[in-house]
Amino acid sequence: MNETLNSEPDLLLNGQPYGLASRGRSRWKKRFLIVALLFEICLVVPKYAHGQFLGIFDPIFKSIQSDIGSSLSQINQVMQQTQKLYQTTLAPLASLNQARGFVANSINSFRGQMNQIFNTSFVSAVTPGPQQFESILHSRLSSNIPALQASFTSNYGAIPQVNAASPQDRVMMDVDDALGQENLKTTLIADQGADTILQTANQMENQVAVSTPGSNPFLTAQAQVANLRCQAYIQKMLAAELRQEAGRIAHDNVLVKRRTTAAGGINSLITGALTAR
Repeated sequence: MNETLNSEPDLLLNGQPYGLASRGRSRWKKRFLIVALLFEICLVVPKYAHGQFLGIFDPIFKSIQSDIGSSLSQINQVMQQTQKLYQTTLAPLASLNQARGFVANSINSFRGQMNQIFNTSFVSAVTPGPQQFESILHSRLSSNIPALQASFTSNYGAIPQVNAASPQDRVMMDVDDALGQENLKTTLIADQGADTILQTANQMENQVAVSTPGSNPFLTAQAQVANLRCQAYIQKMLAAELRQEAGRIAHDNVLVKRRTTAAGGINSLITGALTAR
């Protein structure tokens, strides 16, 4: 009976033995402390691991800052010295500004006068037909070639019909009209080409006015190309002039041949008349 009394708790708390409740609370406290400790370990361990991972790159960063950094510093010094050499000796800024100012002054002084000369009107026709022909001829547009041909026929007349003139005269008229129209069309195309050359020259002058050191070879190459194009237009005009001169010589030679033929015919008539007597 004494053992039964000793096994039972002395005090009760809300109908439960007080000694059992104390043991339950202490067990939950231990579990809570273990969980808190594990959570703290989970928070602390990755920080140390991350620090150890970044520590691997410290020697690499030090090598870049010490070895490669010094080399880059020397390269920058050489580049600065080279740039200073260009600015003071090879391409001084004062000389560049002086050259640019000279080009700008030349453009302002002469471009307007040259454009005035190139665009001067030489209109001299009085009657409506020649005025239209002259305006087309001075239009400087190759697209007006069909209108030029129609105006040429209207002003210089068409070739006579077959029975209105001798075959030789009709042939010579056709040749002369063809050479005249061909050269007039060539001049119209050449005028348009000259405008293109002048625009290219103005663009080159504008580029020279703002050019930088080292751009001279490119400007020179562009000038050579424009010069070749201009030479091609000149050669085309010279060829047209030579064709016109050759046609004129051939036309004069035809007249000589016709006079010779006519003189031979008259000689034959005179000889026949004298023989008949």
